[in-house]
Amino acid sequence: MERFRRAIKWYGIIVIKVLPFPFVRIIYEDLDQDKSIVPCIYICNHRSTSDPFLMSLLPFELVQVVNKWPFRIPILGIFAKWSGYLSVNEMAFEEFSSRVSTLLDQGVSIAAFPEGTRSGGKNMGQFHGAMFRIALQTRCPIVPVCITGNEMIPLKGSLLLRPGRIRIRKLKALKWEDYKDLTPFKFKNLVRNILAGEMISVEK
Repeated sequence: MERFRRAIKWYGIIVIKVLPFPFVRIIYEDLDQDKSIVPCIYICNHRSTSDPFLMSLLPFELVQVVNKWPFRIPILGIFAKWSGYLSVNEMAFEEFSSRVSTLLDQGVSIAAFPEGTRSGGKNMGQFHGAMFRIALQTRCPIVPVCITGNEMIPLKGSLLLRPGRIRIRKLKALKWEDYKDLTPFKFKNLVRNILAGEMISVEK
């Protein structure tokens, strides 16, 4: 599956970075000094349909947690299936948790959007708790990823990319010792608050 994940990564880079150039500028920043944290669970805010393509900029081999619609995209959908992408709405939590744990054991990171659907604006929805329950079970590091500037790239309901600047900022990882005493509810709200604060900092 690794070669399919590499292929889908290059597909994402071409769609989000090469084709819209120079009308869409993307700035990627890694604020974590510790580059050895792998595998991990990336937790991202979700504003736009361009978010899954932006995951191609993150380091390490990864699998995304998605809804059904990415599997319907030509070429990408086929490679998503072959790459082992996880359709969270099509399996029970026990199966979902087992498959995530297996991927982490294989050294594959997971990228998830716990809002469940894109906001289409600068507001952030409430988080679902599944990924945080799994992190507590597996003791896997959580890496918050803040995405800003793409709420209209494309506009919700459209596939047209408007000119603009997208910033994707990988924040410091939360390790097991940072969250081991939290409940899933407190843990998800902690990460949500970290992302909300970062958005305010970026967009002020």
